[in-house]
Amino acid sequence: MPVAPVSRYRHPLLFFALATAIPWGFWIIAGQISHIEPPSATNITLASLLGLAGLLAPALIAFLLMARDPALRGDLHQRLFSLSGVRRRYWLIAATLIGVTLLLAQAISLLLGYPVSQFRLAEQASFSSGVFPVWFLLLAAPTIEELAWHSYGTDALRARLSLLAASLIFGLYWGIWHIPLASIKDYYQSNVVETGWIYGANFLLSILPFVVIMNWLYYKSRRNIPITILFHVSAGLYNEMFQTHPMSKVIQTGLLTLFALWLVAREPAFFLKRALPPDLS
Repeated sequence: MPVAPVSRYRHPLLFFALATAIPWGFWIIAGQISHIEPPSATNITLASLLGLAGLLAPALIAFLLMARDPALRGDLHQRLFSLSGVRRRYWLIAATLIGVTLLLAQAISLLLGYPVSQFRLAEQASFSSGVFPVWFLLLAAPTIEELAWHSYGTDALRARLSLLAASLIFGLYWGIWHIPLASIKDYYQSNVVETGWIYGANFLLSILPFVVIMNWLYYKSRRNIPITILFHVSAGLYNEMFQTHPMSKVIQTGLLTLFALWLVAREPAFFLKRALPPDLS
């Protein structure tokens, strides 16, 4: 049983306001520095550190909001370090769903004339992470983000909304939250935008089914934070693993949307009922 109920997470407006304003401030400055010509090691380092500071800010805000409440601290500890009560199938879905849908999307794209070379392993990453190794960012960024979104933010929304409404609102927020990253030279979001508007729009739209599925895993797993980290990390790793054409990622968004709709249709009460179940409220 949770140490603290979801209803105890009482400050969604404060959390999301600070979790937006502070990262945006860091990232807007980082974006400006990253475009200074000629590039220098000092500027690249500074932009990278500002990028990391913005990434860390929401988790630090969440921890500060929980720091004075022993019940919330205990709740966080249990959800972060306890793996009991999580069914194996949820771990399997978290680890494989993004990879399976990506490969299926690439297979579908072949019927539309896109190259079979997509199935080759990527020779290099599709983006730069400044002074940090790309593998570090692929592992660290999802982990740090989930220590914010699923330590405090998601529950603060769920305490007031149905699961579907909370997921869609957070998905829209999360897309907006990422926007300043597109200003940082050679970052993933910046490179996606440069490939064309349809692919930039797809990145934002793909967040909605991704969040619905991730929150389904989260609440089916007794609010387990590691399972959301695994799902989020897998998304980054799979999407950098192959020489995937950007259109295949558009197709993948469609597949994830169908899966999310199937989940909602299969368990409408779980997603649409506003009242929290007894073990959460």
